[in-house]
Amino acid sequence: MMYLAGVGPKKAEILRKEIDVVTWEDMIYYFPYKYIDRSKIFKIREINGNMPYIQLKGRIRYYEAVGEGRARRLTAVFYDDTGSIELVWFRMIKQIPSLYEVGKEYILFGKPTLFGHRINIAHPELETENKFYEGEVGVQGQYNTTEKMKNAFLHSRALQKIITQILQNIKTPLEETLNERIISKAHLISLDEAIRNIHFPKSADLLRKAQYRLKFEELFYLQLNILRVTKYREKRLGGFIFSKVGNYFNSFYEKNLPFELTNAQKKVVREIRHDTHTGRQMNRLLQGDVGSGKTLVALLSLLIALDNGFQGAIMAPTEILATQHFETISELVRGLGIEVALLTGSTKKKEREKILPKIKSGEIQITIGTHALIEDTVDFGNLGMIVVDEQHRFGVAQRAKLWKKNTVPPHVLVMTATPIPRTLAMTLYGDLDVSVIDELPPGRKPVKTLHVYDQKRRNLYTSVRKQIQSGRQVYIVYPLIEESEKIDLQNLTEGFEKTKEIFPEYKVSMVHGKMKPAEKEAEMQKFVSGETQIMVATTVIEVGVNVPNASVMIIENAERFGLSQLHQLRGRVGRGADQSYCILISKYELSENTRKRIAIMTETNDGFIIAEEDLKLRGPGDIDGTQQSGVAFNLKIANLSHDGQILSLARDLAREVLEEDPLLEKYPNQILKRQLYRLNRQHQMGWFMIS
Repeated sequence: MMYLAGVGPKKAEILRKEIDVVTWEDMIYYFPYKYIDRSKIFKIREINGNMPYIQLKGRIRYYEAVGEGRARRLTAVFYDDTGSIELVWFRMIKQIPSLYEVGKEYILFGKPTLFGHRINIAHPELETENKFYEGEVGVQGQYNTTEKMKNAFLHSRALQKIITQILQNIKTPLEETLNERIISKAHLISLDEAIRNIHFPKSADLLRKAQYRLKFEELFYLQLNILRVTKYREKRLGGFIFSKVGNYFNSFYEKNLPFELTNAQKKVVREIRHDTHTGRQMNRLLQGDVGSGKTLVALLSLLIALDNGFQGAIMAPTEILATQHFETISELVRGLGIEVALLTGSTKKKEREKILPKIKSGEIQITIGTHALIEDTVDFGNLGMIVVDEQHRFGVAQRAKLWKKNTVPPHVLVMTATPIPRTLAMTLYGDLDVSVIDELPPGRKPVKTLHVYDQKRRNLYTSVRKQIQSGRQVYIVYPLIEESEKIDLQNLTEGFEKTKEIFPEYKVSMVHGKMKPAEKEAEMQKFVSGETQIMVATTVIEVGVNVPNASVMIIENAERFGLSQLHQLRGRVGRGADQSYCILISKYELSENTRKRIAIMTETNDGFIIAEEDLKLRGPGDIDGTQQSGVAFNLKIANLSHDGQILSLARDLAREVLEEDPLLEKYPNQILKRQLYRLNRQHQMGWFMIS
């Protein structure tokens, strides 16, 4: 960081560790998270305990230290000509009186709260009037700070002062990062104007324009990088040409197809057929809700590969899911003369010694497995098509290893049962073509979702008993959160015992992630086979159990689950032709956000609506899998849940640039190439390149 008054080595180190700020550039790209109008100064008699941050002008009458040990705090009486309030500090107790003098006039900034019958303000910011007016008075940015920063007096106001110094030291306008054509087409203000107004807005209109410019730029470079990689791959990496649909595909379609394909499934098969015919490597994302028939589409893709003399593989995130795929696909291709093998971490050594040479020779045509497929000992004869299931559970590097199992990269079909909002898909999977299955197979009834409060369980158990009496099975799911793992496991065990008491005439399984794999598998199998009628479990059953006979999903403490997780759990039932139910049990006192989540679940079964709402409620950072997905860099100002239109424009303009100049060699685009290179270097964006 360049030398700045008030930022010594200690503070510089705290800024580096806490918010990753090292240079002046990092600092001016640390944007406010909200804005407060600091033009109004209240009188003490005008304030109450429900107000947001406010300003007062007054003096400190006296200080007093209160309490002992950890409860020790410093209080002060702050007054103006209309009354007085209490100020309180829990940190820096010894230093505060020497920083703020008794009797001197200050402008105070802070949030009033009601404590007992008295209003107080904890850890206020205090400035003398002349210092206060050095900055722009009016709408001012508030910066996120951590506890360690506050302890070192690096609060929001201090960051504002540092940024003021930096911008005062920059005498010439900031160098532009976009070319004139893009600035004109997107109607953007200059970078210099945007940076200065994002921190110190001269008007509400300039603040809006600054936010728009910086959001656009962030999303533009994200899309430019994704599309550039896609273009590079299309140009440099050829794909196997599957020139025909032959005997395996046709025999399966005519004799073994379990039900007529939906129009959505047919459309996706046509898209895959087209991709594998072009001579470029297919990279397609297949989205579809649980139970929409993705596995059938995956199998049809593999059969096209087999018809053209290639092998196929399916990689699943868990042994349970891999085993389930193996059993389903073996059954579906029965009588077609196709050899299918299962390869997981628990495949016995003797079995592996039999399987591996057959995979290498090509005798095994479809291999289904877990991470075991990417081990160096696994060699394919001629791998032409890979299906990666629940892909967000695999890191980029793991997928890349599997892709390198052939000299020419095989075609790749990535499947997910987690519907992904369009804006997120364009960012996480922007280098993949997207297919969607948005129809349920014929005969499937949507799951009915009900919300039940803790106190109303008795009627629920009567209904559950009726379901079991008519031959159905039931899941009861408890949360398991790492921070409260012990308590959660205790609740699960208690729930297991209680369930056995309530339903003494039925058998109950229990499954959780802390069990040994073999033990867990045995309990799962009891439920799958129908030996037990009720399964009490944690979310380990979220992905990978297919029990068409299970018609009731009870989710305990539903308020502790995210929307997408509730939707995934609901997808475990409704797999047969019978009406199924998902019961969300919660306590009565719920936050507004939680009530919204539960209301959305009871109102819709549409996974895409749920995903969009989840993105709005939680923001993109929490969406499952974003950490491993290959997102190039953290978004500092753009918000995928609100900035979809900006993202679309950024993508269109990025595509336009690359269509004309794929290598960004033309003079006007060299500025884009330089900035992309800088971002690549800064954020290791290059790891997107996985082929």
